[in-house]
Amino acid sequence: MTLTEMRSLLAKRDIQLTRSLGQNFLHDGNQLRRIVDKAEIMPADKILEIGPGLGPLTELLLEKAGEVLSIEMDARLVDFLCERFGTEERNADLLTGALAGPPEKTSEPNRSSAFHLLHDDALGFLKREARDWSDWKLVANLPYSVASPILVELAAGPRAPKLIVATVQLEVAKRLMAQADDYNYGVLTLLVQIDFEPRDWFKIPPECFFPSPDVDSACVCLVRRATPLLPENLRATFVKIVKRGFSQRRKMMLKLLKQDWAADKLAAAFAELKISPQERAEKLSLEQFVELTKLLT
Repeated sequence: MTLTEMRSLLAKRDIQLTRSLGQNFLHDGNQLRRIVDKAEIMPADKILEIGPGLGPLTELLLEKAGEVLSIEMDARLVDFLCERFGTEERNADLLTGALAGPPEKTSEPNRSSAFHLLHDDALGFLKREARDWSDWKLVANLPYSVASPILVELAAGPRAPKLIVATVQLEVAKRLMAQADDYNYGVLTLLVQIDFEPRDWFKIPPECFFPSPDVDSACVCLVRRATPLLPENLRATFVKIVKRGFSQRRKMMLKLLKQDWAADKLAAAFAELKISPQERAEKLSLEQFVELTKLLT
């Protein structure tokens, strides 16, 4: 779908895009193909797409994957996608049966993928539906307004997708790819990297979107860790340490953690891990946070 086609379609349907929903649609064919290439999609793959918009990425996914589930919040766009791909929208109650049952083929020629279109708030759906995404890949141009919470929600634990390829704001991409002592290293970095290894990323210019956003964008590629760094029963402690440690970035982490743990236990843990009592959270590596979690549990 070219920019001219996108403009024409929106005008014809009198669809005014909403900034609060993060509706900046990627139209550049080269960038769309780069995203799909990063996902290394095989015919048997199941793809979760959040925020399909007018479906330019959806179209490419349907050409390669065995199954695609797209979640769209805007009812106007859902109506268009139903027409474009010859399908019907589903609600969450009906979705379970659809995913478990025989594939529903699209009516368009040269497409054999199973396609499910869900009209829902993706973040709300992920929070209330405890689904197993471990055999899925997330490939999406995420709505910028909710990209970070969606990634944190979806990436946590053994039910997380095996691969995430997502377009986000450049500043979010830098946080996802950051390492200890980087300016962008923080809570988002650790809450995602505890389960995913950052593999690669590339920048996408604003003019590749309609309307052009006021910020730069990037596509990130994250791979689920083959071996978990922490047992699942320690996740809550890890999250608590990370959030407390970064609650005031310029303060010493040890002092911040004293709000939740005894001073002597903290002193012993810091000494065992050879962490200076004056260290700030941004200096600690992911591995140090993992070991600290084990000692403070």
